[in-house]
Amino acid sequence: MTVDQRPPDIPEAADATAEPVADATTEQGIPRQIKLVLSVLLVAAFVMILNETVMGVALPNLMTQFSLTAASVQWLTTGFMLTMAVVIPMTGLILQRFTTRAVFIASLVLFTAGTALAAAATIFPVLVAARVIQASGTAVMLPLLMTTVMTFVPAERRGRTMGLITIVIAVAPAIGPTFSGFILAHLSWRWMFLAVLPIAVFALILGAVLVKNLTEPRAVKLDLLSALLSAVAFGGLIYGLSSIGEAAAGNHTPVPPYAAVAAGAVSLALFVLRQLRLQRDDAALMDLRPFQSRSFTVGIIMLLVSMATLFGSLILLPIYLQNVLGLDTLQTGLVVLPGGLAMGLSGPIIGRLYDRFGPRPLVIPGSIVLAGALGLMTLLDQNSATGFVVVIHVLLSLGLSTLMTPLMTSSLGSLRMELYSHGSAIMSTLQQVAGAAGTAVFITLMTTGAASSLDAGAVPLVAQADGIHQAFLWGAAMALVAVAASFLVRKPAAPDGAPALAH
Repeated sequence: MTVDQRPPDIPEAADATAEPVADATTEQGIPRQIKLVLSVLLVAAFVMILNETVMGVALPNLMTQFSLTAASVQWLTTGFMLTMAVVIPMTGLILQRFTTRAVFIASLVLFTAGTALAAAATIFPVLVAARVIQASGTAVMLPLLMTTVMTFVPAERRGRTMGLITIVIAVAPAIGPTFSGFILAHLSWRWMFLAVLPIAVFALILGAVLVKNLTEPRAVKLDLLSALLSAVAFGGLIYGLSSIGEAAAGNHTPVPPYAAVAAGAVSLALFVLRQLRLQRDDAALMDLRPFQSRSFTVGIIMLLVSMATLFGSLILLPIYLQNVLGLDTLQTGLVVLPGGLAMGLSGPIIGRLYDRFGPRPLVIPGSIVLAGALGLMTLLDQNSATGFVVVIHVLLSLGLSTLMTPLMTSSLGSLRMELYSHGSAIMSTLQQVAGAAGTAVFITLMTTGAASSLDAGAVPLVAQADGIHQAFLWGAAMALVAVAASFLVRKPAAPDGAPALAH
């Protein structure tokens, strides 16, 4: 069941927005035009991914504002994740079907409109709809950014450029709670959106002026059955995994979590089978040939562990800091801020080291630091000093930073150029699944561990600390998988030269 969605003919006037490489002023091998585009994409992506995690701290306030239960208000984060899960798998097709400029502007328009609607929302359904609109724009931006880097940045400079993307992927979610905690300590929840809105408008205007058509779109087919299977598969998995954590925490979920996971798993199997058949004719919604590359497959496995650990830690640390140590939301945000800053500052440095030495000298020690930091987190209890938590979180952040930049760069760099957009879509989709899985696993382990401790006669505070100890213990065991896999990472072979820009 396919629909041939061919792009309309591009008027000759549109070609004037693209500058050939030969006419671009270059610096250190990167055309000026690409530098401008990447700068705008990075700013836009950072704001969008930051927005993905700001709601967690605000949920209690919104429950009071709209007179909602925890199960209902959770749709602000669940709806966002589900939209991302539905849209991201289609970005491989979108990036081939439309020009860079068209995709960028559409993405920013959706995000800006959603942000404005959220700030003005007076009833809860409107706020949920606004979050869905925001997510629709966010889902496209990161694959667009990664595909642009892999296509137009010379191989010898990709590491430092992907290091900047690490800031977007890892730092923005890490400082989201700090940002929202500061806003909620002084202002209304609406300012979480009002503060972002001017930046989104500025990025949109700047992008409309600077972003040119870097590539020529081509006719591609949209397979409706693949789109449907993809939506049920990834939507079901992410909703189900997120709901497992919610159910373990005692919250009601409209759909039984394991039923959603089962439906998602069955749909995923059918989706994979259909893509394997369609990719023989270059008609797959998500081409799975990137998995034929050993470097890509190993990198993806390690990235999944890293993202599960990152999001699991992001959900557990605030619970520990507030429920066990008794900190407020602003103090909690400040405790995790140094880790976010460490990850941001180290990203470009790690990228330069990758360009010089390749991935293995970075991912092996990075995975060891990650496992060690999670091991130290098992020592946290109701008497731990806040400074000790800060140090451990900084170590965790540095370990993740040392892993993510080399893994993203080497994984995508091992692919043929025509598979970059599909590789980016696969990577972004599975990162969402891994984040949901990490959250589910960590919350479930914490909840069951705390329940066992209560049954053994522990007071609630000690029981909560025991549950968090169990979750981090399993997290450290998960990280050992990354340590073992790190020895399989190889530097990708040098790719062919970058293509000329559209003209």
